[in-house]
Amino acid sequence: MGRVLTLDSLLALRREVREAGRALVFTNGVFDILHRGHCEYLAAARALGGTLVVGMNTDASVRRLKGEKKPIVPEGDRAFVLSQLACVDAVCLFDEDTPQRLIAALLPDVLVKGGDYTLETIVGREEVEAAGGRVLTIPLTPERSSTNILQTIVDRFCP
Repeated sequence: MGRVLTLDSLLALRREVREAGRALVFTNGVFDILHRGHCEYLAAARALGGTLVVGMNTDASVRRLKGEKKPIVPEGDRAFVLSQLACVDAVCLFDEDTPQRLIAALLPDVLVKGGDYTLETIVGREEVEAAGGRVLTIPLTPERSSTNILQTIVDRFCP
């Protein structure tokens, strides 16, 4: 089984994790132009439990949310790179605008998002808390973002 999983394979992984008595941590995002901030965030998320699953927006989802010029990196490449990080146990793509359906099916023990979210704005919070799980935020790494990287490229290389 590869580390980029379908929902069915992800649910099988969920059962294995539960049977082993480990916690499953879930986070999600676009992860376009993977950078240090992403890596620090994912490592911190993994430290909250034994297994980290990352939900990743498909290209179509990203375009609906961020416009036709995004993503920069295609979904297959983004998923592959994420799945190769030591702190990431599995990646699952979702095509909807939010991971609501994926979170409701998975019901992770810990749902985590970056510090730019409040607990009240985290999609899936109600389902996870109702199932006895925790919902947390992790501080972002200052001045490390895809937007900053793109701006640096424009500033340095575009007249």
